[in-house]
Amino acid sequence: MKLDGKNVIITGATSGIGKEAAIEIAKLNPFIVLPVRNLEKGKKVKKEIAIKSGNPSIYLLECDLSSFESIRSFAKEYKKRFCKVNLLINNAGIWERERKETKDGIEMNFGVNHLAPFLLTNLLLDEIRAGSPARIINVSSEAHRYAKINFDDPEGSNRFSSMQSYGQSKLANILFTRYMADELKDDGVSVNCLHPGVVATNLFDNMNPVLKSVFTLFMTSPRKGAETTVFLATSIHLNGETGGYYIRKKIKKPSGAALDDEAARKLWELSCRYTGI
Repeated sequence: MKLDGKNVIITGATSGIGKEAAIEIAKLNPFIVLPVRNLEKGKKVKKEIAIKSGNPSIYLLECDLSSFESIRSFAKEYKKRFCKVNLLINNAGIWERERKETKDGIEMNFGVNHLAPFLLTNLLLDEIRAGSPARIINVSSEAHRYAKINFDDPEGSNRFSSMQSYGQSKLANILFTRYMADELKDDGVSVNCLHPGVVATNLFDNMNPVLKSVFTLFMTSPRKGAETTVFLATSIHLNGETGGYYIRKKIKKPSGAALDDEAARKLWELSCRYTGI
């Protein structure tokens, strides 16, 4: 996919995988918009991306993904400045070990990892369609294999498990990808998702030190972790390919739960109720 002069949005690009992906994609000379919660930190990252990529067309717009109001404000401001979206990368993600809530009172992992990209993508659908051929990329995780969607208690209000909560949110990313791929298949918009690997990012900052030391043995660098994201964003061989789950730049079969079309439909309806879409 040629990106010269195209409009790209990348969430979670102030560190880790998102930043490395932004640097590589910026080298292809698009206009890149970064939703950032902390504008001061964003300015430093913007400068770094511009220097390393040689592309000065990096823009910051304030956005807190733990707030529906902030996401809506971002989308409104984006529409004022840009007329289309050619590439949307929903990269931002968290893993809260204790049960916390977003500004809207929603369990944090479910809210930030799933509902935030769900809302952002839907708010920008007209602009994405206008950017056809366009691509949407959602960063998921192999952690989805150890979870299922708890439709009776999606926020873990009755019983919270950090692993189930995180895994559920990553499973939701795949179900959302597959549902949206089907919705947009006739609009020139492809929707794919990926597992970036076990990457040394701040996602693991709050992990139990002993467990983290084990994970560290298998961790790869953020630059290596960004490779599949960049591949899905740029490869001409993926033109028209949609609804896939990728690991190390190759399509893989996700869990049976991720292939459940009825669960995808129910999750879509649940997410609409949560976000007011």
